[in-house]
Amino acid sequence: MTLERPRAPLIPVNRPQPPTPAAGQVLVRVRACGVCRTDLHVVDGELTEPKLPIVPGHEIIGIVEAVGADVERWRAGDRVGVPWLGWTCGVCAYCRSGRENLCDRARFTGYQIDGGYAEYAVADARFCFAIPAGFGDIEAAPLMCAGLIGYRALRLAGEAKRLGLYGFGAAAHIAAQVARFRGQDVFAFTKPGDAKGQAFARSLGASWAGGSDEKPPEPLDAALIFAPVGLLVPAALAATAKGGIVVCAGIHMSDIPQFPYCLLWQERVLRSVANLTRRDGEEFLAIASKIPVRTTTIRFPLAQANEALTQLRVGSFEGAAVLVP
Repeated sequence: MTLERPRAPLIPVNRPQPPTPAAGQVLVRVRACGVCRTDLHVVDGELTEPKLPIVPGHEIIGIVEAVGADVERWRAGDRVGVPWLGWTCGVCAYCRSGRENLCDRARFTGYQIDGGYAEYAVADARFCFAIPAGFGDIEAAPLMCAGLIGYRALRLAGEAKRLGLYGFGAAAHIAAQVARFRGQDVFAFTKPGDAKGQAFARSLGASWAGGSDEKPPEPLDAALIFAPVGLLVPAALAATAKGGIVVCAGIHMSDIPQFPYCLLWQERVLRSVANLTRRDGEEFLAIASKIPVRTTTIRFPLAQANEALTQLRVGSFEGAAVLVP
């Protein structure tokens, strides 16, 4: 399925199977690909630098079919995951300081590199992950972005005892499980009046769940904002205790409205998460296997990619949608 132009439906296209991968690459037969809100931002034109036409999808689980020259880690038959961060230069100041997620020349799967809404994908072998055996293909797909971004956001939130999660979708439903495993109290914020979503959050261990227009019963030590809604920033700051941290975890967010300085004062911190690093991936997959994380998924055939995106856009399901070729 390809995106020919922003704000248009995806179009099914028959392409020849990719040839033998180039040096440093692997050819992956896609077994499952998660449908991420970032895919919506690409399709809806909110991320403005896609390669067009582009095959979306960056939560890929598949089997290595062939390896290019100089690939030593993988061999045919291995199961791998392919995430959003698809290539970095390796030589800039960011890459050399452990911050490859900020590489100025980075390229991203499903954005500048054809992704997983397809039967086959080609990936840089350095940016693939081994998938723990305890996860099935469909269950593992959301780990590749929803899980990874949630984990990085948790890291940047520090040692918060009381943790708020704004927007209880694919990323939050995984982050909540990691937070509970770490002994944190989870406070879940959904769309106002979303009783079903709040019940879902409580089923995953949230000690409180309410609307994003409500105040939690206790001040938060940190809050993670997964919903791409700028209005949630001042709300999260107002719910956070002195010295607390608010992390904006999405790649795109509507404009943040003006808010009084008193919400930021008393050493509150407002920061963003950008992409991920391979270290994040290795650490997260190890802890996800140990917990173990259980993803809630809804399966769609690849041909129904447009329907999956539509349902994600309006919030029709809990957890994550996954496409299966």
